[in-house]
This record gives sequence, structure tokens and C-alpha cells, in this order.
Amino acid sequence: MSDDSLRISVLGSATPFGRPGNACSGYLVEGGGVRIWVDAGSGTLAELQRYAGLGDIDAVWISHLHADHSADLLTATYGLLYAGLAPRPPVPLFGPAGIADRLAAFLTNGPGRSPVEKAFAVEELYDGHVVRIGGLTLRSRAVEHGLPAFALRVEDEGGRSLVYSGDCEPCLSLVELARDCDLFLCEADGEGPGHHSAEQAGHSAARAGARRLVLTHVGPGTRPEEAVARAAAAYPGEIVHADPGTRFEVTRRSRTPARTTTSPASSR
Repeated sequence: MSDDSLRISVLGSATPFGRPGNACSGYLVEGGGVRIWVDAGSGTLAELQRYAGLGDIDAVWISHLHADHSADLLTATYGLLYAGLAPRPPVPLFGPAGIADRLAAFLTNGPGRSPVEKAFAVEELYDGHVVRIGGLTLRSRAVEHGLPAFALRVEDEGGRSLVYSGDCEPCLSLVELARDCDLFLCEADGEGPGHHSAEQAGHSAARAGARRLVLTHVGPGTRPEEAVARAAAAYPGEIVHADPGTRFEVTRRSRTPARTTTSPASSR
């Protein structure tokens, strides 16, 4: 990357399985001279290549090990090892405890362990994990999803910040992580254990003082425009939906929430 912007591209936002034109959860974060693949749900590897080759990814970050957030790590492993990419060190992979064993179990068809570590340099996440990749700082917090799961805050050297909830129900750790962020990407799969409803996503954004809310992972029974309208009942700022293929530029904004709108100030 030659510019100093911070942006996030939506590779997919569908739940619980991909739909025509919309893969499962996955995002490409670009900034600080690096590219980070955030969540690798089924179908996202193909979409990733609209923006960058697999060999151009500097790190992968996985929120939790449900297939709609991690399944494409399997094919990515094959790609990194066997697709004729230029030799390179293993790609840093940050994910919940046990992620390497989970991949190896899926990829192994025999007595030997599949060479996951040849493709990825695995580092397990924990609450409060911090790592620097190029000019970006990644901070992870444990969140409530019924299994080990994490939310992510990305900050660049200019102070711009974006936060991704992963999948989780409303919890204090998410609000603390998202405090005063410039862009808050929050799931809205539906009210119930382990997830936010659209209204709850709006409430979490308001509690955090987030400057912009992007709803993602909206449950199949809710239209995106419905979710935006419902979130607006709790959050007075700008709200948009994570349409697949949308690229959001992360910019510093006033602490005073802007008016709510369904038209993203972004490019496709």
C-alpha cells in the first residue's frame, strides 16, 4: 500500500451461510502499509482476491471458530502451501486457543499432522492481547458468544480507529474496546444468547460513543434497511449496512453524533 489511509472492505456479511453475491463474514483491513484479513468465513477467500492476492496478506485475525467466520482458512492453507506463491515466511495467524489443532484435524487424512504451521505462524488470542503489524496496532478483547470469542480494535499511527465486534451479545468488554472509535462494525444477527439484535447494536454503539456504526451479520429474517431503522432507535449517529463489496474509509469525526442515514459515504 502506498497511501496512509485506513479502510475496511466487506468481503461478506451473510449469516449463517453464504448467499448468492454475499459470502459469510470476512473483511480486509488496509492501512499502515499492511493488509489484514479479518475473519475468513466460507466464500471470503475468493472475494479477498478482488483486492489483494493471498500472498499479499500480512496477517489473519479470526474472532472465533464457527465455520461462517473461519472455514476459508482451510483452503487458504492449501493456497499458501501449494499454489506456487513465492516462498515466504508463514503468515501470522491470530485466533482463539486451539485454532491450529482445529485446522490440522480438518486437513489431515492420515496419521501425520497436517503442516498448518508451514502456512501460518499461529498466535493464540487472550483477553487484552495486543500486537503491532506494520503501522497498525491490533487490540483484542474477549466477548460473550458461548465459546471463546474476541472483538478487535485496529488503530493506525494517525489515531484513526475501527472496532469489529465479531459475534457476541452486548457486554462491557466490547463497549470498552469500542470507546470513541471512528467506525464500529457490529453484528446484528438477532436478539438472544451470543448475539446482538439491531437495537442492541445501536445501544452498544451509543454507550461506546462510536462516531459511526456499520451493521453486519444481520440475521436472515431482517432486511438491512429494517436493521438500520431499528438501530437508529438507540443510536443517533450515522448508520449503514455492510453491503458486500463496500469499502469504508476510516476518518476522524466529531464526538457529536451525526444524523442517521442509510446512504454510506463510501466507495464500492
